[in-house]
Amino acid sequence: MIDRRRFLQALAAATVSPALPGCAPTAAARIASNPFTLGVASGYPHPGGMVLWTRLAGGIDPVAVPVRWEIFADESMRSVVAAGAAVAEPAWAHSVRVEANGLEPDRWYWYRFMAGDAVSALGRTRTAPRLDAQVSRLRFVFASCQQYEQGYYGAHRKIAEDAPDLVAFLGDYIYESSWGREHVRKHSGGEPYTLEDYRARYALYKSDPDLQASHAACPWIATWDDHEVDNDYADDRPEDGMPKEQFLARRAAAYRAYYEHMPLPERMRPNGPDMRIHTQLGWGQLARFFVLDDRQYRSWNACPRKGRTGGSNTVDIEKCESLSNPNRTLLGRAQERWLEGALSASRSRWNLLAQQTRMAQFDQKPGPGRRAWTDGWDGYPAARQRLLSYLSQQRIANPVVLGGDVHLFNVCDLKVDFDDPRSPVVASEFVGTSITSQAASQERLNRLLPDNPHIKLLDSRYRGYVRVEVTPGSMRAELRAMESVQARDAACNTLATFVVEDGKAGPHRA
Repeated sequence: MIDRRRFLQALAAATVSPALPGCAPTAAARIASNPFTLGVASGYPHPGGMVLWTRLAGGIDPVAVPVRWEIFADESMRSVVAAGAAVAEPAWAHSVRVEANGLEPDRWYWYRFMAGDAVSALGRTRTAPRLDAQVSRLRFVFASCQQYEQGYYGAHRKIAEDAPDLVAFLGDYIYESSWGREHVRKHSGGEPYTLEDYRARYALYKSDPDLQASHAACPWIATWDDHEVDNDYADDRPEDGMPKEQFLARRAAAYRAYYEHMPLPERMRPNGPDMRIHTQLGWGQLARFFVLDDRQYRSWNACPRKGRTGGSNTVDIEKCESLSNPNRTLLGRAQERWLEGALSASRSRWNLLAQQTRMAQFDQKPGPGRRAWTDGWDGYPAARQRLLSYLSQQRIANPVVLGGDVHLFNVCDLKVDFDDPRSPVVASEFVGTSITSQAASQERLNRLLPDNPHIKLLDSRYRGYVRVEVTPGSMRAELRAMESVQARDAACNTLATFVVEDGKAGPHRA
């Protein structure tokens, strides 16, 4: 609920006109015939509610606009269980964020927004089970990396058809840059640097009907990666040498636009270039998600390319001395401590780390020696070892790492020491391919597999997502592969299915 005084001030500027039953009066501001062209979304479900989101668009005057919302117990909208009012403020791009509470746990709801005579599409959402509930099943999807120009969002259409309990989006929701081949559509405008630039980029991406359908199908949780701001940035250092103060201003604009366009809780509201998004979410006693941020607090990338002060590189590990520095961190020490405490306190059967990239070591040099890509966990080996050692020493129940970023399907055993064949498997990892973003050739990857025996599948041929079912006895992951992203109506197939059994670290083929 918004502050009552602010809402009444917005109404005072309104002129009353005929409206739908139960709708707020039309504000004096000009409202487009359909201001809900960016869709609706929900996120971060808890046993009593969730976050509801929309944004008014299409030539809205720069004044506060009253918006009503309703939540229904049924899709036919006969039973209203909650309703209220919010204000779409121009300072926040007329986005609307409602933190619904007082609902029943572990059930589906439907919701909509209204502004003047306009009514949004109907969204479907749900509450989480009570934290002490014995839950028999959780169905969720995770996905990442949706470069708009490189393909249509058929994967999101399939996600909506799957109707999961939850979507975990693991970064690169937008792309700041234009790259790749065989574009099917184009970004409007150049690379974003200002708040208005980033708002326009989000509006373009969110105009896609398949992405809107995926948001409207169920609640989301989300983290970002680099392209929401700038490729391969690390903390306050971009890849291209932009001065720190200038880059932090850009990061502040990007973070604000991210907040304005995602169904995030109010507690994540940014403060300039700072925005805490790492959090946890429970699903009864069955599962707990730990949503991580590996961009904002990381140490600068080791050994950047010649002529650059930042950004990624692929290096021979013996030639990059700083790579092995034990003080380097991907999550930041404060987030590391938070994660350790949250994992130790968890009583869930399954503990799922929703983060951006591949955690398993990936040797990119055939034969003797090892080459590492510095922008992922391979660039922060001491931080990875700290985390995996903690999972092992504390005997965290069924840890499973979920990742994206690399535009490949990866299924991996996670070990404290990847170079020791006798090192036990301490966790399981599933990395999803991209929604659309292009990948390295499969032929190159095939040459590297013999040097990475802990990787059980490595496939760059397909775009898609991962569909997961969790029960007390097992976690089943289906790698969903689109036949094409060049056609809007392409089919989707299951490339492979892997299972992790309760109490047995390491995935195996079903």
